[in-house]
Parts: sequence; structure tokens; C-alpha cells
Amino acid sequence: QVHLAESGGGSVQAGGSLRLSCVASTSLYNTACVGWFRQAPGKEREGVASVFHRAGYTFYGDSVKGRFTISQDNSENTLYLQMNGLKLEDTAIYYCAASGSLSCRHTMGAATSYDTWGQGTQVTVSS
Repeated sequence: QVHLAESGGGSVQAGGSLRLSCVASTSLYNTACVGWFRQAPGKEREGVASVFHRAGYTFYGDSVKGRFTISQDNSENTLYLQMNGLKLEDTAIYYCAASGSLSCRHTMGAATSYDTWGQGTQVTVSS
């Protein structure tokens, strides 16, 4: 089973940028889907962005479209999330997740489609 480790979280002012990284213990191509989720206090875990890289499908949550970009460096087994134009409502713990099931391509933004999770990294956006 792949192990995931996130980094890059922190505090930033509204309008600023951050880049999150997720290092996997094996090649990202050993997974079917890989992506980012977030969870704010009192809210459900929300799909932010994910990739079904066997077919090049990409998912973005409506609230981050046009501001966040998911990418990966396969040579370093690393998944990235570039976050620009950060808003107060982007404050959350961000998790990296992976799925070994090809069925994940049907529900790429659903947390239940993923079976492996990192420990999370906190992102705080202030005014």
C-alpha cells in the first residue's frame, strides 16, 4: 500500500499563494486516482482536485476552479497543488489521497473513492 506525506501548508494572507506537496512511497502510476481533499472545522471532507492519470482525467471542485492547479512529478513520486488567489474560506486541513481502484474515475471528487490518506497539512488564510 502506498504511503503519502504532505507538506507545504502554512499561514498566508488572502490573495496569496501556497504550493502543497505530497510525496508517495511508490510511483504515482501504481495508483488509479490521486488527489487533494480538504476539511474545515465542522464541515465534511471536500474534494479539491484529483487526477485519474491513466486517462488524463482531472477533477476540480467548483470553489477552486481557476485558482488551484494539480500537477505531478513522476520522477520524484510527488503530487503538487498550486493554490493561487487564496480566500478565507480556503482555510482547512489539506489531505493527499490515493485510490487503487479504477472505479475512482467515476467519482473523483468523493472521499469515499479513496483508500489511502496522508496525515494532512494545515492551510490558514487570514485577512
